[in-house]
Amino acid sequence: MLITRTPQRISIGGGGTDLPSYYRKRGGSLVAAAIDKYCYIAVNKTFSEDYLLKYSEIERVKTVEEIRHGLIREAFLMHTVEPSIEVVSIADLPSGTGLGSSGTFTVGLLRAIHALQKKPVQINEIAEEACTIEIDRLGEPVGKQDQYIAAFGGLTIFEFNKDDSVNVRRLDVALGVLEYLESNLLLFFTGYSRKAASILKDQQERTLAGDTEMLNNLDRTKELGFEIAEALEGGEVEYYGRLMHDHWIAKKARSAGMSNPSIDAWYEHGLSNGAIGGKLVGAGAGGFLLMLASDTAKLRGAMKKAGLPEVPFRFDHDGSIVMTRS
Repeated sequence: MLITRTPQRISIGGGGTDLPSYYRKRGGSLVAAAIDKYCYIAVNKTFSEDYLLKYSEIERVKTVEEIRHGLIREAFLMHTVEPSIEVVSIADLPSGTGLGSSGTFTVGLLRAIHALQKKPVQINEIAEEACTIEIDRLGEPVGKQDQYIAAFGGLTIFEFNKDDSVNVRRLDVALGVLEYLESNLLLFFTGYSRKAASILKDQQERTLAGDTEMLNNLDRTKELGFEIAEALEGGEVEYYGRLMHDHWIAKKARSAGMSNPSIDAWYEHGLSNGAIGGKLVGAGAGGFLLMLASDTAKLRGAMKKAGLPEVPFRFDHDGSIVMTRS
């Protein structure tokens, strides 16, 4: 059996500029962080001439073309995976919560396939293959952030170039700043996101149509990503918190479906109880509120009283890895 472990992520700044509809026009850039919430993919050889797939559903099929799970089907077609294979996936957090689960799953699966077939591969190749599956083969209105941060890990800045190439750089952040962020960035669950695909599709369509309001918003979001990177590398953590607030205001302006009255109320409640700033992680209307706290005890208590469970986390610096094989 072969097992891979691949991290989920939180968006730090610049999210939304990683969609091809934008970066192919103006170039995109964002900062993301991998966290220690993982998707595990186990692949095992079997003695039956079929494919046994266990995720939130169970499939047993004779051919790759029969596989209903689009990410698995396209990954198997891309790499000509022969039958007599069992795939099992387990995740620390469920999908639909805004932490990049589909990109994490795809990267972890591709990592496993390359290891199973004993193919030498660079981590950027795995990230790009995952993007090809989601964006090109399945036509999903998503960007490249989730696949790249899942593959590389760390607190990382990505530049998405007009020619589809990607520049990757770990932020040069002091250890004390990393420790502060791990202690003072708090993640609260607001509920499952059900509008992400429609919000991203609307952004894609408006960007491709040259909508001035959308393009200006994404330009400002990209600038905020650079400003956040500079703030973190300069150790200006409270300034980063204020930039988070600016980022959230810009993000909400992209779509009326990005937030709702409950999320707005929780956000304001956080600001009144020890948070410097924050933002919703994911495309909108659910998922996690990420908040930078000046008073962690006060913020935790206030959000718990409001009914929002916290998910503690630390950063992951490994990216997608093969844990074991036998």
